[in-house]
Order: sequence, then C-alpha cells, then structure tokens
Amino acid sequence: MSWLRQRLGSGERGSAMVEFVFVALVVFVPLVYVVAGFSAVQRGVFASTAAAREAGRALATAPDVGTGLARAERAAQLAVADQSVDATDVRVAYAPAGAGCDTAGGYTPALLPGEEFSVCATVTVRVPLLPEFVDTNTATGQFVVETDRYVGG
Repeated sequence: MSWLRQRLGSGERGSAMVEFVFVALVVFVPLVYVVAGFSAVQRGVFASTAAAREAGRALATAPDVGTGLARAERAAQLAVADQSVDATDVRVAYAPAGAGCDTAGGYTPALLPGEEFSVCATVTVRVPLLPEFVDTNTATGQFVVETDRYVGG
C-alpha cells in the first residue's frame, strides 16, 4: 500500500506551478487590465473637471475677453497635463447660464459684471492597449462661473 501512495503522490510533483501559471494568466492579467482601464477613465474625469474649473477661474479674472480666452485655454491644458493626460485631447467651450455642456460651443462670454456662464472641458479618454482610432470615450467637466458684480473701472 505504501508503494501505491508513493506512486500516486509523485505524479503530482510540479502541478502547483502549472496551476499557479494558469490562474495568473486567466485571472490576474485581466484583473490588472481592468484596473488600468478604470484608472485611465478616472484620470480623464479628474482632468476634465480640473480643466473646466481652472479655465473658468482664468477667464473670470482676465482684464478682457481676448486675454481671458487665451488664459482659459492655457489653464485647461496645464490642468489636463497635471493629470498625466495628453494636453492635445482637451476642448474648452462655453455655454450661457442654465445651459448644459451639450449646447456649449456657440457662446462667448462677454465678462460683464455679474455675468454667469458655464465652462465645459471635454477630454478624450484613452484606455491602454486599445487602438488610437477608438477615441469615442470622452469625459466632460462643467464649472459655473459668475464674474464679480462690482468691478472698479
């Protein structure tokens, strides 16, 4: 009987290594990819929110509209780059008070005292290991700006 146990026991030698490799390939690799994909999406959401906020602040404190729009664009690019997202993937648009980001684009703020408008920043989210042409995933951040009512002039 001891001969049979010894014979059966030696047949499983090395099977733990095979099982570990199998489990690692089937479970851990997809799990790591899902975590990396979720991180990329979350980074895009943070980048769009920060870009909208910083662009709104830069525009609201500008002395004139032309300078403000240039400052807002640069502020959005810096905020997106701070989140390790490609700064060329950000688009900044403006919407009148009460309108959502889906209508943004045709409105330009006048920076009048007490004016209220929305800044919408859209960032393209790229998930790792997907081809470049798969860029339909976007994150949009919105920030509502109200310029100062009392401005010395």
